[in-house]
Amino acid sequence: MKTAVIGAGAIGGYLAAMLAEAGHDVSLCVRMPFDELTLEEEGKARKVSARIIDEPSDLPGGSGSADLVVVATKAQDTASARPWLEALVGSQTLILMAQNGVEHEERVAAIQLSGTIVPSIVYIAAERVAPGRIVHHYSSRLILPDDVAGRQVGEFFGETKLSVEIEPEFLTAAWRKLLSNVVANPITALTLRRMEVFQDEAIRQLGMDLLAEAIAVGRAAGAKFGDGEHERVLDQYSRANSNSGSSMLYDRLAGRRLEHEYLTGAVVRAGKRLGIPTPLNAAILALLSAVDRAPIERP
Repeated sequence: MKTAVIGAGAIGGYLAAMLAEAGHDVSLCVRMPFDELTLEEEGKARKVSARIIDEPSDLPGGSGSADLVVVATKAQDTASARPWLEALVGSQTLILMAQNGVEHEERVAAIQLSGTIVPSIVYIAAERVAPGRIVHHYSSRLILPDDVAGRQVGEFFGETKLSVEIEPEFLTAAWRKLLSNVVANPITALTLRRMEVFQDEAIRQLGMDLLAEAIAVGRAAGAKFGDGEHERVLDQYSRANSNSGSSMLYDRLAGRRLEHEYLTGAVVRAGKRLGIPTPLNAAILALLSAVDRAPIERP
């Protein structure tokens, strides 16, 4: 099948590798070209069979010829995918939104695409350490809605390391992913520390308090959370590789824009809309907005 991945960051590069592993024709759509895509796992690197393209006019096939398009840009960079989407998407194209947050459809609504938008939840701990070089740390899961389009997307990744899960309670699962993002991403990015930061008791308590607000908002939005959501998220952190980080930490270290408006901001906006107070998340959002405008000074 003809597939394209827009965005050559950690998630885009990893998903491109999985599509190539499944035997599909893969185009990796990038802003800045590089020679090849490599994926490193367990200390071993391998070249990924994907063409690297930096201009929509260089895409193979005619307009709207892609069977699957994966949007793997950062949420704040979604608008930059427009020229690629307009060149790739036809009426039969599946558009997989492989981004953080819970507002997938809204981000591409203005482009008025003729294909079918499929939201997803990505649990892939990977890091882009150089242009075209992705290191996979742990976890390889993609959660999709339990509908026709979701199942069709899942079939593209058959016989690969990627574990595809079809989820009937997708809204709950999406908010559950957001819970982990509104703690790990902001705290690692603000402290410039990796997952070992959650061994500090004060940080763990801050995480509990941020989660309490987000859980209340998620429940008001319709998520069916159980009683142990706080412990589940923080236990997940304790099992993570202490040397791994978060996408927001990697972005800050690299001097890239942060996606706080689509993570913490999503909680704060939903809280305002639903009448749920979120003072701690609002404070974190203000801090992230401030550091997003201030580059890290290096000696």
